[in-house]
Amino acid sequence: MVTFLLERTAPLPADEAWRRLTRWSRHGDAVPLTRISVVTDPPTREGTLVVARSGVGPLAFDDPMEVTVWRPPRDGEPGLCRLVKRGRVVLGWAELEVHPGPGGRTRVLWREELRVRGLPAAFDRPLAAASRAVFGRAVNALLRRP
Repeated sequence: MVTFLLERTAPLPADEAWRRLTRWSRHGDAVPLTRISVVTDPPTREGTLVVARSGVGPLAFDDPMEVTVWRPPRDGEPGLCRLVKRGRVVLGWAELEVHPGPGGRTRVLWREELRVRGLPAAFDRPLAAASRAVFGRAVNALLRRP
């Protein structure tokens, strides 16, 4: 199991950073070899089901996630979204927070606990490094694109 934290400051208001980070279909554009589908009807809310399909051909797998906390930023308060991974391969959770900051900027926190079923603990360090790199690039890309 690996746990990691990504922190970013974006030159965006909190509601715009939130919108960019929680448009789930855009995550497929930012994460290599991944397509995203939202199983439930919009809008996103607690109970929304999102499935990331990652990999190529027979090596692809589904990473189903359920939104268990959905609190968009409002009236100067931070926003929080928690996704719980409910798959057979990837387990754990991810939390996304946006905090309004001075000058119209937003502080973004992305926390994740990740377990890959059957992967020995000896692979935790490489998994953590790869996860930080992939998700860090994804967060950067999502925040940059309107």
